[in-house]
Amino acid sequence: MTTQVTFKIDKKLKDLAMKKAQNEGLPFGALLKLATKAFVEGTLDIGLVKREEFNAKTRRDINKALKDLKEGKNFSPGFTNAKDAIAYLKSAN
Repeated sequence: MTTQVTFKIDKKLKDLAMKKAQNEGLPFGALLKLATKAFVEGTLDIGLVKREEFNAKTRRDINKALKDLKEGKNFSPGFTNAKDAIAYLKSAN
């Protein structure tokens, strides 16, 4: 099933986009469909939201924690009640 999308755009911008799409051998509608799909998949970066960039030390710490998680190291076991969790913490000292 398909649906129709209607929006307003500056005529000059639309004409330039249509011309560029035509030069690429692509109908303007197909360009809009591809752009929408890329946006949903996260491969279209429109630059409105800045992506978080970590410094080198933080990146190393995160990578180490992810590695430990995959290997099951440096994590406490799961608890079903607070009493067991407190006992675990006291035994770790």
